[in-house]
Amino acid sequence: MQLPADPAKALAALRQATDVCRECPIGWNATQSVFGEGPVGAMLMVVGEQPGDQEDLQGRPFVGPAGRLFDRAAEQLGWARERLYVTNAVKHFKFELRGKRRMHKTPAQREVAACLQWLESEIDQVRPQAFIALGGTAARALLGRPVAVVSERGRWHTGLRGLPVLVSLHPSALLRGDPAERESAYAQWLADLALAGKYLA
Repeated sequence: MQLPADPAKALAALRQATDVCRECPIGWNATQSVFGEGPVGAMLMVVGEQPGDQEDLQGRPFVGPAGRLFDRAAEQLGWARERLYVTNAVKHFKFELRGKRRMHKTPAQREVAACLQWLESEIDQVRPQAFIALGGTAARALLGRPVAVVSERGRWHTGLRGLPVLVSLHPSALLRGDPAERESAYAQWLADLALAGKYLA
């Protein structure tokens, strides 16, 4: 598609385009697409897996329980969220119904691949200097290979564009974890994220 020369206008056009994208089945059932948010020229791009229930309803990334946990971490690290560009590898919410509840379902690789064009277009317009990949889906999209998050977390890797990618857990993994270990898991996750602080100094 032909995009406006102005990056902010280009991102707005891309947001509209993802809303009508049906290159994979997810878009048919979602309320709307959930595009990224943040400033053009953000030094750091944070990439999650896909929207959750609240993101799907509100049309904004990282506003559900996992997003609130990320906001808590960002505040503790002294990061202003408005300086970050926050997005997901997949732009529509994939779910299965259990009664009346819509339960998250991991996107298939072909669905992630279908959405990669949108993530790449965001990167082209924002032009970040580094990425945080939260979870395996995001890490695979940015690194172009399967990623064992537990063993590769807390380290910088070189992404497909030659830019640094910091891999860590998605905050939803912490919320699903053993409650007795939640605080220690959160502290380790916070230490992972802190490695990216140099891009916000």
